[in-house]
This record gives sequence, C-alpha cells and structure tokens, in this order.
Amino acid sequence: MEECAALYTDLQAFAMVDAYLDGGMLDEAVFSLFVHQLPPGLHFLAACGLEDALRSLETLCFPREALDYLASLRCFSDRLLSYLERFRFSGEVSAVPEGTPVFPQEPLVEVVAPLPEAQLVETLLLNQLHLPTLTASKAARVVMAAGGRPVMDTGLRRMYGLELGTKMARAAFIAGVQGTSNVLAGHRYGLPLVGVLEHSFVQAHEDELESFRAFASGFPEMALQVDTYDTLRGVQYVIRLARELGEGFRVRALQLSSGDLLALSRAARSLLDEAGLQRMKLFANGHLDEARITWLLEQGAPLDGFCLGPVLSVSPDVSALEIAYKLVSYAGKDRIKLSSQQALYPGRKQVFRVEEGGTARRDVLARHGEALPGRPLLRPVMRGGLRLEGACPPLREVREYAQRALEQLPPELRDLKHSQPAYRVEVSPVLAWTREQLIDAWAASP
Repeated sequence: MEECAALYTDLQAFAMVDAYLDGGMLDEAVFSLFVHQLPPGLHFLAACGLEDALRSLETLCFPREALDYLASLRCFSDRLLSYLERFRFSGEVSAVPEGTPVFPQEPLVEVVAPLPEAQLVETLLLNQLHLPTLTASKAARVVMAAGGRPVMDTGLRRMYGLELGTKMARAAFIAGVQGTSNVLAGHRYGLPLVGVLEHSFVQAHEDELESFRAFASGFPEMALQVDTYDTLRGVQYVIRLARELGEGFRVRALQLSSGDLLALSRAARSLLDEAGLQRMKLFANGHLDEARITWLLEQGAPLDGFCLGPVLSVSPDVSALEIAYKLVSYAGKDRIKLSSQQALYPGRKQVFRVEEGGTARRDVLARHGEALPGRPLLRPVMRGGLRLEGACPPLREVREYAQRALEQLPPELRDLKHSQPAYRVEVSPVLAWTREQLIDAWAASP
C-alpha cells in the first residue's frame, strides 16, 4: 500500500470504530457487499476488482504519518489511535470469482471479522470493487456486440486518474477486450499492447504519404490512421505505399475515427480489395459503444475490430452502480435494514447457480450452510487476514473463466436488444423465513 493509503476511508468510519471500542463492541460481524439493482440497459454485472481488494486488506496498516494526522483532528480518542497503531485485518472473506456474472442482491463479497475491523474497510472495499465491476460489465457488452471481432482499449488519456485507468484496463481485459494502449497496464498485468499512428505525426510531416512511409518502416504492427485530412485519400496513399514497398509492405490495419463510419468503411474496403489488399484490416474508433457497434454491423459495415476510448470505464449511460456494504450479522445475531425499496437479507449467504445443458437458468440466494441444487458461487478467499491459495489465479485464467461464465448466460441476457431479460434470482425459503421473522420481531418490539 502506498503511504497513508489507510486514510482512504470516510470520516464517519473512524468515529464509529471509536464508539465501538468505547462500548466494547468487538464481537464478530458479517458484512455483505452487493448491488441493489441493475441500472437500465444492463442485464447482468461481471464481478471484478477482487485481487486488488484482497491485496489492500492484506497490507492495510496505519503508518505514523496517518496516526499523526488523525490525532491533529482532535476528535478521536487515544484509544482509537492506539487501536489503529496495531491494526491488521484479521478477518475472513468469501467472494465470487472475478468475471462471474452476478445479479441484484447477490453478494460479490462477504466479510466476517471483528466489528471494528469490518467497519473500517467498508470504503476501501466498495472503492476497489465498484468501478472494476462497472468497467468489466460494460466491456462484456461491447465485446458481445462486436461478435468475435477484437476490441481494444485506448481510453487511458480520458480516464479519471492514471492509476484508475490502469486498473480499468485490467477489468476490460478480463471481460474480453483483447489489448490496451496503456503501457503501464501492459507492464503490470502482462496485457497485450496495441497502438495506432496519431494525427499529430501526420500533421508534423509536410506530406501525408511521407508520414505513412516514415512510420510504417519502423512500426508496421501499429494501425495507420487515415482520416487526418481526407479518409479515402489517406487510404489511396496507403495503397500507393503498398505498391511502392511490394513484399516489404507489412502494415496490417487502418483505422477510421471520424465521419460516416458506415459509408467510409465500405468505400475504404472497396478500394483496398480492388488494390489486392484483402488482408488489410479496418478498425473503427471514435464515439463507439455497444449500441453503435451493433448498428454498424447490422448495416453491413466491413469492420474487423474496434478501438474504444473512455466508454469502457467512463460509461456515459451508467456512471455508477447502486453498490452497498451492509451489516447482516453481529454477535451471532442476524441483522436487517428495513426499506420500502431496498430489501436486505440477513446473515451469511451463498448463491447457487442452477444450470441446464451448460446454460445458467436461475440463481438461488440462500443462507450460508444450506445445501441446495446448483453450483455455489461464493468461495473462501481469505482467512486470518491472509489470502488463501488459489484466491487470485493468474490473469489469463481469470479471463478464460470469465469468458466461459459469460458464454453460459442465457441467450436473452447476451442479446443487447432484449429489453426485459428473464433471469430469475430466487430467495430460498429458509432465507425468506429468516427475514420475515426479524421483521415480525421488530414490529412487535416496543
């Protein structure tokens, strides 16, 4: 963890922990992290961010600088500062594997730890899981829309922070995006790197053809951007360069990023094919999302792949998830929160995914310890504050698992035009009865 990372939390967390310590409330608590409901247009979420979340828990501590700052606020007791000085997360965590499709009320993560510990990590966990899950969910939809064509991430420069952009590149890769222009993400996670000639390189030369010649000689694997001035003239320059270089011409792709992508892709494809450059790929960039990609392909746009900017992680249609971290048990007693619009189910849980013929048909939200038909999704990933073996598989394995899990979704959930996806999430009779008993007990209390 970087210096003072322990202060990445909300002020009230320290106040509540101080009060817990004062009241001797140190018993075991259970918190569930889940999403209340899906945003409009999203049929599922792809859980993501677990590896960073577990690493944060495992290394969380309060250095002297953080303690001195909290003391300077003059609102916390010496008891709290002493507790934080010795703080190490000692709890147990269960979670669904990264890349798992999840639905409302299903825990992505459950934390079992002494109440002050579990409370203190609330903001940290929500932050580490929220945007990666949102990004992976958006990226999965875009990849589905592309219909097997490669999708590349080029959104770092417009992301809300460099570190965030790097984590989002990882989330997009898990969901099926094939590469990124983010070099740090390539270095940190081993992601495939992609690049494209930018307009500024063309503008810096007196002649567009000369700019292509200069760039292609050293970086033939990167796509040439052909719409700095006139798209089809740019394509014709590439054709001239191919004839000039003969067998030495190794450019594999061109990119279109502006104008009428449908008409321009058709015209560009025609020019390239007539010149014998059938192997040349055409990629599209610009203001693309899953709806735009779907429309272009339905109209027959001869596009071979897509480069997407911030739409993967600064999603204009869904800017945030209704994600929550709620207390569901304390000191061995189940807890609920009553709301007319947001149900909270008490106690530790398990989610069973019922599959038929390799396709997920329904989920059952159940009490922890129930034995029901289906595949249990929540797995132990941390015990005693330490990650368990296998909790964080290699990234390629996570990606492969995510692809299998997404392919097992019912066709109607993978159909981006389906407005009312019919996926059932049932509540087990035992869990439903437990909640009703707690509600009745509350109603009968004085």
